[in-house]
Amino acid sequence: ALLERGRELQWHPSYMLARYENWVNGLNGDWCISRQRFFGVPFPIWYPIDAKGQAQYDRPIPARDDQLPVDPSTDVPPDYKADQRGAPGGFLGDPDIMDTWATSSLSPQIICGWAEDPDLFAKTFPMDLRPQAHDIIRTWLFDSVLRAHLEHDALPWAHAAISGFVLDPDRKKMSKSKGNVVTPLALLEEHGSDGVRYWAASGRPGTDTAFDTGQMRIGRRLAIKLLNASKFALSVVEPRGPIVVPVDRAMIRNLAALVEENNRDLEAYEYTRALQRSETFFWRFCDDYLELVKGRRYGEQGDEAAGSANSALGAALSVLLRLFAPFLPFVTEEVWSWWQDGSIHTSRWPASGELEELLIEKSQERHRIDQQAYEWATQVLFEVRRQRSEAKQALKVPITHVTIRADATALGLMPQVEADLKSALRVQRFELIEGEPREVTVAGYDLTVEGT
Repeated sequence: ALLERGRELQWHPSYMLARYENWVNGLNGDWCISRQRFFGVPFPIWYPIDAKGQAQYDRPIPARDDQLPVDPSTDVPPDYKADQRGAPGGFLGDPDIMDTWATSSLSPQIICGWAEDPDLFAKTFPMDLRPQAHDIIRTWLFDSVLRAHLEHDALPWAHAAISGFVLDPDRKKMSKSKGNVVTPLALLEEHGSDGVRYWAASGRPGTDTAFDTGQMRIGRRLAIKLLNASKFALSVVEPRGPIVVPVDRAMIRNLAALVEENNRDLEAYEYTRALQRSETFFWRFCDDYLELVKGRRYGEQGDEAAGSANSALGAALSVLLRLFAPFLPFVTEEVWSWWQDGSIHTSRWPASGELEELLIEKSQERHRIDQQAYEWATQVLFEVRRQRSEAKQALKVPITHVTIRADATALGLMPQVEADLKSALRVQRFELIEGEPREVTVAGYDLTVEGT
């Protein structure tokens, strides 16, 4: 029966079921549930003392149901008086406490209000998820499954998400007994709570994770970048209008695809992959999209184009903040408070449909053309930046003209992105030449700009 219960449970990752089954198959004796410690839940049992002053351990006196809970070291058993404690003809309280797994195995029931709030218990038990490490599958998880099976003929939860150990730089498990642990306060001061949480989220389910302050620094940098990108996105909110510019439409459709992928990953408990996807999208969003629309949103191409950019930026910021909220909860909550009511952590989770409905033209053919234009713009953006860097020319130095050799399809996309590219790259003129292979060449700089 316990093997069947284990197979009913949804394991994340699935191979952790084998550890549970190995434990169940290896059971060959009773488990001692008493411990000789100071703190813990005492057994509600006393023992009579005979006339010679010897405790009679084979004649336990259990507490009545209406007495529970009791502490046998201070409470008195039925039909005895307090002054009989330890005396011949009196009683002795059981000195032991319960093994921690004997009591914590009931944590799902206790949390759900068992025996205290039947209505709450009916609504919440069985629970949905137990998150825990792999080393206590044989104890906490097994005992919880056993107790729920015996008491309720059910699982205590539908899913078990199993994590690994944190390892030190020598790939050894961090533990207090080994003396290789690190207290978090200094880490939180140096890298911020979001930076530390980012590192923690980099550990895949079921696998051990190395302690890595480098990952914390990356997380802190991501949080700061999110803060700064949000300030830019919210610096201008008007005009707003329909999202009609190809670059904007492509970005929104790409973000909708990201939401779909992330939701699939999170449903499968692949939270690390979801974070990686969001981060990859966000850096490209900052490096490419924000640069392309920076001038347009301030009205360089008219109110319609500015409205399209501002609407796309607002929608993208809302979704990106919510996608990052489980991983970077503090910076996302701060930014959310600048322009939204309530907490981001109680807001609606992103859905691709909320982005799709912003687009007037939703055909796949329209998306294909928009995507080609966006990708072509980012290719030109990258190549011109690279050549500017190699030429050691400052960003403020205008480029007199850029020669682009490409096929007719690519050149046909230029009217859709040329104005954004000119603004982002400070290019005065593009010279378009049909031919192969594709080649982008910065032909000259205007070095007469003051201060260059």
